[in-house]
Amino acid sequence: MEKQYCTAVVLAAGRGARMGTRTAKQYLEIGGMPVVVHALLAFQESPVIDEIILMTDAGHLGYCKQEIVEAYGLDKVSTVGAGGRERYESVWKALCTIMDQEEWEDEARCRARQEGYVFIHDGARPFVTPEIIARAYEDVVRWKACVVGMPVKDTIKLVDTDSCIVDSPRRSLVWQAQTPQVFAVPLIAEAFARQMKKDCSNVTDDAMVVEAQMGVKIHMTQGSYENIKITTPEDLLIAETMLNKKS
Repeated sequence: MEKQYCTAVVLAAGRGARMGTRTAKQYLEIGGMPVVVHALLAFQESPVIDEIILMTDAGHLGYCKQEIVEAYGLDKVSTVGAGGRERYESVWKALCTIMDQEEWEDEARCRARQEGYVFIHDGARPFVTPEIIARAYEDVVRWKACVVGMPVKDTIKLVDTDSCIVDSPRRSLVWQAQTPQVFAVPLIAEAFARQMKKDCSNVTDDAMVVEAQMGVKIHMTQGSYENIKITTPEDLLIAETMLNKKS
């Protein structure tokens, strides 16, 4: 089967209030490089990915173009765009970029992008790998929608508003969602077009939009327990330790 066109959307517009630093978490350095660069390099090196869209905040557009894209030779990055205040807004803007055709753009390439697949990834997850990306591609071709994740290691408790346990789901059926979350472009573009007309305040990832608006099955793709999201200072220390062990 001929490989389909694949676009990676890397989200780096978050402010990261929980990190407690002036610098947003995705721009803090680990191993001598900004966190987001580690993620971008995985997509740059993956033979699956044809194009990368980097979404940042308006204040970092110049920084991302010069100090990240140009400095690290990320020639798959076609667009550095300004995202929104919330994650779903950044995803929607990236999807609009995918669906639009520039005047200068080859029509066949544009159509391939619009009919291909999109890999949506948190810029604060530096340990995604080309191997994870390849597994996700295999699954999205079959299922049209998949989410990278791993089975939970701990028993999970569901609680009510008083923090009293109401259920203990079987651990074997509970996975922790990671990114990338991968979809056929027409599927997620339609899902977001519908969702954006409604209340989006509870939208925390992309799969839940597709679930709610399109009613399709979404497959879980095995990721890695190392594919952590850097959110707190403790996460940053863990990431540095992981990099030191790898080197």
